[in-house]
Amino acid sequence: MSQFSSPECPDLGRSVSVPVLYVAFLRAINVGGHVVKMAELRRLFESVGLDEVETFIASGNVVFESTAKTDRAFEQKIEAHLKKGLGYHVDTFVRSLAELRAIAEYQPFKASEFDLDRSSLYVGFLATRPSPEAARKLNALRTDTEAFHAHGREFYWISGVGFSQSAFTGATLEKILRTPATLRNINTIRRMVAKYGPGDKMAHE
Repeated sequence: MSQFSSPECPDLGRSVSVPVLYVAFLRAINVGGHVVKMAELRRLFESVGLDEVETFIASGNVVFESTAKTDRAFEQKIEAHLKKGLGYHVDTFVRSLAELRAIAEYQPFKASEFDLDRSSLYVGFLATRPSPEAARKLNALRTDTEAFHAHGREFYWISGVGFSQSAFTGATLEKILRTPATLRNINTIRRMVAKYGPGDKMAHE
């Protein structure tokens, strides 16, 4: 078990007795010439006091257990620790397995509006719920092949053309929402839920 009181390992504020499984979604950790090996990333998360750390598919998705209260302050402490270890800021968005299950099951678009089988669905993770004005602006972005839907601390982006041919970019969406975001394909979220659901070795809600 990691120590929480040393200067190198800030206390993340443990508050419950049963460990819960979480996933940290990291924004742009391997861009701008930066390359972080998965083993190093796991070490950084373990050194901040998190348990059963592993990466999923890529280093931008870190799975761990914790009894800490997860809120924006929790995310900011992880961000500060990563900045100290890596030398640059990495926006971090933490969700519990229960939250990811709800995200995977949520249906933001109707089959009557889009060909769901031939379209790609992405989830944008945010630090906080967007303002009503920002959500309205995002939802108003719509073409014959793409649409957006803000819901809680996430937004959903359906695209029939894919990133390379889309009329929108992540930077454009962040400007509208006025907050950093990181995107994942819904299939990645569903694979996480399937792997770490009941019966897996790691704890869950």
